[in-house]
Amino acid sequence: MTANIQLISLIVSFLFGFIFYYLYKINYIIIKGKKRFYQSLITILFMYNIVLLYIIMIFNINHGIFHIYFFIMIALGFFTNLKWSKRMLKNVKFQSFIEKIKKKCYTIKNRGD
Repeated sequence: MTANIQLISLIVSFLFGFIFYYLYKINYIIIKGKKRFYQSLITILFMYNIVLLYIIMIFNINHGIFHIYFFIMIALGFFTNLKWSKRMLKNVKFQSFIEKIKKKCYTIKNRGD
């Protein structure tokens, strides 16, 4: 694997960590207040989809060659976004999207399902 492909893979892994953080937050909002069985089931399906998406992305970039530093970059992107999320959400209109999801989830919960 050339250095150029490795650099692209590292950048994609770091950005995937950012995306994973936001998807994690949305998943948490959705499963909050549900029964324990549904929380576990939805979380398992969520993680399965995330892993499958990452494998497909890496396969398209570098033919499926994984290195430990790709996973370190995912974790670094996730925790960097975790630390800076409040500052970033103030500057991005993503906060209104999260608020809409919260309202929909709470109205579905309060509906009596």
